[in-house]
Amino acid sequence: MREGPFFFAWCDEAQRVDAFGAALSALIKEPRYSMRAIMDRDTECNTTSVDEVVAMLRAHFGRTDTETYFVASLSYEHFVHCILRCFTDRSERLKPMGPIHMHGRQIEAFSPMHMDLALGRGPRSVQAEAVLAWHMALEDIEDVLLRLCAPDASGRVPTGGCTTARSWLAPVALCATYNADARDIARDLALSWLCLHDKERVSRIAGLSLEALRARVEAAPPGACVALRHVRAHSSSLSRKTVLKALATPPSALLEALEAAAEVPDGAWRAAEPRAREIYERTLPFRRRDGQVTEAGDDSPLSQVEITLDHFEFLVDHARFYVHRLPSGGVVLATHPYRTLWPLWSDALFALGLMS
Repeated sequence: MREGPFFFAWCDEAQRVDAFGAALSALIKEPRYSMRAIMDRDTECNTTSVDEVVAMLRAHFGRTDTETYFVASLSYEHFVHCILRCFTDRSERLKPMGPIHMHGRQIEAFSPMHMDLALGRGPRSVQAEAVLAWHMALEDIEDVLLRLCAPDASGRVPTGGCTTARSWLAPVALCATYNADARDIARDLALSWLCLHDKERVSRIAGLSLEALRARVEAAPPGACVALRHVRAHSSSLSRKTVLKALATPPSALLEALEAAAEVPDGAWRAAEPRAREIYERTLPFRRRDGQVTEAGDDSPLSQVEITLDHFEFLVDHARFYVHRLPSGGVVLATHPYRTLWPLWSDALFALGLMS
């Protein structure tokens, strides 16, 4: 089983140890599991104390990186084996990986390959089952992204994201992004442009101001355009002109357009939702106190539904989007890990008349 999904957070190096410690504390709600933190061959510890890990990191960070193996507590007391890494700027210059980087040991922990559902006597519906898979994945994706990027009110991490890829891709190619200030939402487009056009690594430039990002975009030749791969039924390109128009658009207008686009799922998704709701309500009585569903068995009314290529393709093409304005003033954009955020951005930009 492959690893993932992969979560990324940008933070200034001077605050990186504090950000790492706060994220680790937020991710570990149940302290009974031991952690293993490694910095180099002679510097490691096995402990249940986050403070001990942070103390070791604070003593040695700068000359080396760290990785910590631990068990994260997701929604409904769902425990997942994860790795959290923290990289120095020197390491990022040599091989961008972070600077703060976390992933599950198995992607199935976030996007299960089977579900136990009370299907009843209704017909099987791949589409309805995919809708339920979307709900299951989205809850954990946002939960972990916020605990990694915004475990407290410090604002140390201005931006972050999640993807099934091992590296921090252009934000429009991710399945989720976080911005600490919703007024900076156009950062996702500017970073995407610099990643795709200038071949910049996002983890190296994610902390730049909007003014600096705008200047970098303006430096591209007039008429420049980048292609977006694996896009169906949406524009497959993004232009310099569109990015600059978006950077000049009031952030409130961008957010409202994104919210409006997210509120209008396509026809196939909308048609599948009633059956998905019916299955969910049938399954709900079998949810245990810890939030997990009783496993299907010979005498159980539950059926084990395997996630197939048909489910995957439906999620890739139709999974709906989620725009969450946070009480802190930040914003999360998200969809299922099998899809990217570009269709959401494409619809919003078209609605504003910004696509060229």
